[in-house]
Amino acid sequence: MTPRAAPPVCWVARKMTLSPKSQTSLVGIAWPIFVEQTLRMLIGTVDTFMVSHVSDGAVAALGVANQVVMFFLIAFNFIGIGTSVVITHHLGARDKPGADRIATNAIAVNTWLGALFSAAVYFLALPMLRLMQLPASLMDYALPFLSLMGGTLFLESMNISIAAVLRAHQHTRDAMLVVVAQNMINVAGNCITLFGLLGCPRLGVLGVALSGVFSRLVAAAALWILLKHHTRLRPGPADFLSIQWGRVRRILHIGLPAAGEQMCYWSAFIVVTTFIARMGPESLAVQSYTLQIQRFAMLFSFSIGLATEILIGHLVGAGHFEEAYAKLLRSVRTGLVLVTIVILCVAAAGPRILRSFTQDAAIIATGSLLLRLAVILEPGRVFNVIVISSLRATGDVGFPIQMAVLSMWLVWVPLAWLLGLKLGLGLVGVWIAMMTDEWLRGLLMYWRWKKRRWIKYAERSRARVTDGSDEMAPV
Repeated sequence: MTPRAAPPVCWVARKMTLSPKSQTSLVGIAWPIFVEQTLRMLIGTVDTFMVSHVSDGAVAALGVANQVVMFFLIAFNFIGIGTSVVITHHLGARDKPGADRIATNAIAVNTWLGALFSAAVYFLALPMLRLMQLPASLMDYALPFLSLMGGTLFLESMNISIAAVLRAHQHTRDAMLVVVAQNMINVAGNCITLFGLLGCPRLGVLGVALSGVFSRLVAAAALWILLKHHTRLRPGPADFLSIQWGRVRRILHIGLPAAGEQMCYWSAFIVVTTFIARMGPESLAVQSYTLQIQRFAMLFSFSIGLATEILIGHLVGAGHFEEAYAKLLRSVRTGLVLVTIVILCVAAAGPRILRSFTQDAAIIATGSLLLRLAVILEPGRVFNVIVISSLRATGDVGFPIQMAVLSMWLVWVPLAWLLGLKLGLGLVGVWIAMMTDEWLRGLLMYWRWKKRRWIKYAERSRARVTDGSDEMAPV
């Protein structure tokens, strides 16, 4: 991308530097994100539901394999997270060309990262599943799924970076529509390959992977078209070979600690999953079913958090720090109300929902109990997700990762082992440990925001935009 001499005042940036009353509302940005992420989650839920017609063991295998895939997707998110925040700072400061330069570099970096991880998962799928302590009887289900879905991670890496660019420009509805199409293709492909429709042989879990790969490919093509249409960006081969380190460094300054916090979570979650695997295939199946249902409530926190991050990023770029402070407090209140209502409804309907997945009475009973525990868990997650997103938008990224390491590895993981395995409480003990971690970190994040420790980081973030510090030599 060739930098222009003087950035013009773009309409989007001008709009976002007005007072909060004239900005796009939190709900206006959040609801397409919620729909998009709900549909993304539905891909996994539909896969789980359809595979449940094969066996509960196949569901357990799919759940473990998906955790490996999710672990690597989080690695791509550190570019997506950093990209979105830095672009909002530029747009808030009325610097559209600077935002474009950041976007081009982000897409290139994430594509290369995706290619590297795709190769690693494809060739090391078997050792990874063994490391997860997957029972040998379930390996035939999980190995082909992980090889295909992991071997095409580069498609997801591109999708994540392009979607982050679109969201930073507030085109959240377009990302939503892409996922709608992706879901439809995935469901149709599952029906064809799982149930042998249209003359296709019954391919089982392998068929689920094939339809997932095809839907990813279609989504990638659609996102490239939308990127060109909305931002006029046209990254060429030279952009993928000549990456400006200064711009990447600014993305990593935000993205690496944010991804580190998420990687810490999923690393701890994987370790805890190994504890659950030692409890037997039935416990793995319960965990898989319950998480698929519970995630609907989690998405409310995530959507409000991401929407708040976008708005606060623009406000930081414009230098409106007090408006950013008040906006976060309103978002937390909104999130607590919505999430509490949703998780109460999910817990009440839990047994009926679980029966649509399995008829095993023990699985239904345990899963219903875990969903009731989620009524305590999810409000704590609200503080974590929404406040951490806002701290990230200001540039205050060190505190969340420090607290994540301390809380997850000194509280969650050892407490899950103690309660779940040592004291024999099983999945209930694991979830009590998870609740303790979420509430501890959530309240610490809220304290951080109320004390306004983030303002000095917001001032630095704004300064990086205005002094043009990203113009560095290529590497």
